[in-house]
Amino acid sequence: MTVLQQAAEARSACIELATATRAEKDAALLLMADRLVERAEDIVAANAVDVQNARTAGSSEAMVDRLTLTAERVAAMADGLRQLAALPDPVGDVVRGSTLANGLELRQVRVPFGVVGIIYEGRPNVTADAAGICLKSGNAVLLRGSGSAQSSNAAIVSVLRKAVADAHLPTNSIQLLDATTRDSVKDLMRARGLVDVLIPRGGASLIKTVVEESTVPVIETGVGNCHVYVDEDADLEKALGVVLNSKTQRLSTCNTAESLLVHSALAESFLPLVIEELVSAGVTVHGDPRVAGFDGVVPATQEDWGTEYLSADIAVAVVDSLDDALDHIRRWGTGHTEAIVTESLVAARRFAARVDAAAVMINASTRFTDGGEFGFGAEIGISTQKLHARGPMGLPELTSTKYIVTGNGHTR
Repeated sequence: MTVLQQAAEARSACIELATATRAEKDAALLLMADRLVERAEDIVAANAVDVQNARTAGSSEAMVDRLTLTAERVAAMADGLRQLAALPDPVGDVVRGSTLANGLELRQVRVPFGVVGIIYEGRPNVTADAAGICLKSGNAVLLRGSGSAQSSNAAIVSVLRKAVADAHLPTNSIQLLDATTRDSVKDLMRARGLVDVLIPRGGASLIKTVVEESTVPVIETGVGNCHVYVDEDADLEKALGVVLNSKTQRLSTCNTAESLLVHSALAESFLPLVIEELVSAGVTVHGDPRVAGFDGVVPATQEDWGTEYLSADIAVAVVDSLDDALDHIRRWGTGHTEAIVTESLVAARRFAARVDAAAVMINASTRFTDGGEFGFGAEIGISTQKLHARGPMGLPELTSTKYIVTGNGHTR
């Protein structure tokens, strides 16, 4: 079946799914969760094929780990679907409403997008997460995972589709596209009129390709060259904790800090502490000339300042003022998450007002930019653009709105 045929089937499914009740969608999500656990052995067996292929192809252990599924990880996927079922349904929410002077009743209500295409890399757990959040928000979904996870994704989607059918919702609400050829990506990006929105989840090159080549509207997610700026008025203990957590809590996420800026007033007191801790944690420090003299530091190149490492590396620079830090972030940041550590309310307010990012952290780790940590529950990704959605995209961000106007024979 071609991508356009699958998109047409998704278009038909989304019409029915858009009017499904919360009870119907939640029942499907719970059944999907139960079936994942019941079929965990089959899913893990299919995943073993992908893992072996990845190792044969020479993939890094970090990539293999992101690809690998275990019974525990499948159970975590199921728990994610159960958590989705417990969240409020955004569809039908009244965003605003009023009675106009002429007596017309005006309501702006949330409605599903319709058909959502998701192009993603590596992690097969995204398959269940994306399918669940789209179903809960009333959207049919076309899933285009990577070829490296094709067996895993096929096994997961087979289980989910059967559960959806048994819950009496349209089976084609969830569909997996062929990942053996790039043609499916190209066809999906050009399915304007059948697909309402595309969401790419992956590295910078994937997102850049989708944004530049798609005729379907795209919500840009994920690339995170996140900075932590340690201000001259920072509490050093707080700063050390924030930096280490931002960098080392999990290396491969888009909200992990990739750059550290330290005010020159703290260079002698703070840099030895933070560099020692980072190096002890296995992090390679790429330092500017004022940092490169410390033990364990390698000289930074120009490319380091713009790199999203997703590894045990961090770029470190000394700046002479808050404004210098802001200039550096303005040049090299990706609009994801930026953090300041300071005891100065003036500095915190200036940083928050002048940084152009989806999230600004004040005395807190960059790792908090996350739908779950923000209390939104599930998320489909973190938008770094400014139209429609910005920051963690939960259920409401997977909806649009329409106006419902009620009159009593009104004419204009």
